Amino acid sequence: MNKADWRLLGVLVAGGLLGVLGSAPFMLPLLRAAVEKIPGPLPLPLPLLFALGLLQQAVLVAVLTGLGLMLARKIGLGAPLLEGWLTGHRPGPARGPTLRLSALLGAAVGIVLSLLLYFWLLPRLPQLPLATAAGLPVWQRIGACFGGMVEELLLRLFLMSLLAWLLGKVWRGTDGRPGSPAMWLANVVAAVLFGLGHLPSASLFLPITPLVVIAALLLNGLAGLVFGWLCWRRGIEAAMAAHFSCGVFVWVITPAFVSV
Repeated sequence: MNKADWRLLGVLVAGGLLGVLGSAPFMLPLLRAAVEKIPGPLPLPLPLLFALGLLQQAVLVAVLTGLGLMLARKIGLGAPLLEGWLTGHRPGPARGPTLRLSALLGAAVGIVLSLLLYFWLLPRLPQLPLATAAGLPVWQRIGACFGGMVEELLLRLFLMSLLAWLLGKVWRGTDGRPGSPAMWLANVVAAVLFGLGHLPSASLFLPITPLVVIAALLLNGLAGLVFGWLCWRRGIEAAMAAHFSCGVFVWVITPAFVSV
C-alpha cells in the first residue's frame, strides 16, 4: 500500500469510528431498556459493558475495513469518490450525481421500510426498538443513522468483496474480475446475512418468532440489496450515503408518528 492508500484507509476507518461513536447515544438507552427485562445481575456494570462493546466494535471496524479495501481492490471495487478527492487525479464516478442518486435510493428504501414497520410490524410487535426510539430526543435518533456507516464497511466493503472475490474464481469476466453472476450472488448472500445479523440484537427486545425472522430478512435484505448494488456500481461511499438517507426515514421521521 502506498501513501495514498493509507490515507484512504485512514479516512474510511475514521468514518467507521464516527459511526460507532455517533450511534452510541442512541444504542445505550435501547440496551438499558432491554437489560431491565433480564432477570438477575449483570456480570459488569452496564456502562462498562457498553464501553467494552464499543471498543470491540472499533477494533473490528479498523481490521475488517483494511482487509475489505484490499479485497475490493482485487475485484475492481473500492471507494472511488474518496480516492478522487484524496489524489485529485484518479478517475471515478461524478461525485455530485452519485451522492444524489444514493440519497434518493436510500430515501426510497427508507420510505418502504418505514411503511412496513409502521403499518405491518408495529401492530404485531409492539416491543420493536422503533417504539423505544420514539421516546428518544431527535439528536439521538439522528445518531442512529451514523451506525449505517459501520454496517456498510463490514457488510459491503468487507463481506461482499470477500464473497465476490471467492465466487470470482468460478464466474470470471473477460477482464479477469468477478462476472455479474458472481457479483449478484455475493450481493444476495451479503444481504441475507445482513438480515440474519440483526436477529441477535432483536432477541434482546422480543422473542425470535417466524414473523421476526421473515421481517429481518425482508426488510434488511431489501435494503442490503440496494446498498450492495450501489457499492458495486458506484463505490462504498454511495452505499454509506444511501444507508444514512434510509436511516433518516426509519429512525428520525417514523418514530415521530409512534405513540410513546
